[in-house]
Amino acid sequence: MFYDYAKIYVKGGDGGNGVVAFRREKYVPFGGPAGGDGGGGGSVVFVGDEGLRTLVDFKYKQHYKAERGMHGQGKNMHGKTANDMLVRVPVGTIVKDAESEELLGDITTHGQELVVAKGGKGGRGNTSFFSPNNKVPEVAENGEPGQEHWLTLELKLLADVALVGMPNAGKSTIISRISAAKPKIADYPFTTLVPNLGVVALDDGNSFVVADVPGLIKGAHEGAGLGHRFLRHVERCRVILHVLDMSGLEEQKPWEDFAAINEELKLYRSDLAKRPQIIVANKMDMPEAAGNLAILKEKLGDKYEIYLVIALKNEGLMPVIYKAWELIQNTPLPLGIEPTESMRHVIVKAEEPFVIETEEQGVWRVKGEKIERLVAMTDWDNSAAVTRMQRIFDKMGLDQALRLAGVAEGDLVCIGKEKFNFAE
Repeated sequence: MFYDYAKIYVKGGDGGNGVVAFRREKYVPFGGPAGGDGGGGGSVVFVGDEGLRTLVDFKYKQHYKAERGMHGQGKNMHGKTANDMLVRVPVGTIVKDAESEELLGDITTHGQELVVAKGGKGGRGNTSFFSPNNKVPEVAENGEPGQEHWLTLELKLLADVALVGMPNAGKSTIISRISAAKPKIADYPFTTLVPNLGVVALDDGNSFVVADVPGLIKGAHEGAGLGHRFLRHVERCRVILHVLDMSGLEEQKPWEDFAAINEELKLYRSDLAKRPQIIVANKMDMPEAAGNLAILKEKLGDKYEIYLVIALKNEGLMPVIYKAWELIQNTPLPLGIEPTESMRHVIVKAEEPFVIETEEQGVWRVKGEKIERLVAMTDWDNSAAVTRMQRIFDKMGLDQALRLAGVAEGDLVCIGKEKFNFAE
């Protein structure tokens, strides 16, 4: 089964905890701090693999969690950094944040890597807190939590040529004749429910990839007939082979089908209808074909080249193949999808240190990346660490901000996964 959409959960490994330790050696009564730092957590990394063709693997496994870093130890021994989790994805995969829909990356080349969930930093051991004013630090940090979020994966086939047309126009028959692809073929509409890829080999050793996109119908740009699922596979192609059923059966008029499909392409993405198009007039052995061809030429004029074929008998397809190859050589990749080592949209924005929101009567939530990270890395069972965190709260102005927001004595204040009762 062909899967071109998936929703998965990824989490980078948490950093290892730092440790509070002191040197305890014979004849060294005051050896000083010796707590090592924790190791960094592993990241979840997507790797492009040209051997994969669908997202089916993500149907059976939807949660991906990297390992956490090792904890620090005494004698200044630092914890080991965890290995990254490498997840193979098909070339042509677009990765988005499921909640914000922010584009995180576009996997366009084999071996391209994209970090989708960064591992947390290791917490510092008490050796890192040594200073002339604090020669016996009794505080250490917990490891930083790894990034976690839900992602949506969309696969857009990387094909040079897209076969488009109304249902039952003969696209599957054509791809089966010009390549080794073996799609399901029958004489009724919507035989093809998933895109098919085929490699067309030319006599001179060159080749190109063609995608048989399932039949489009009116309203496809709005999702009719799974239009969105189909149309996105046309986005990356350089050339469009527009297959028309010239038989005139079921009262279909080829010129109206041609106009309808191009309108759907235009409404879905404005530049699609402007891509180089070759009109493949199929089923030219049918009685009504010659009359329909005359009307089609009258309607279109000299704007497009029309190739007459009988796909079922493998007649007239070779000129189409070589014309497509010629156009491929003279047509650059569509704007915005040139392969790069890393494609990532970074949004830079100034954020407040924290934001205070009310969840319900007497319950408040403090949000902010920095403050939530600091709270998560604090060992709340360590009195020295708690005192240090309180000093940080004071410097950030948290207590004053809570009072101004209306927080009263005894109210519950939530920061990340921690909950506190507010007290003067």
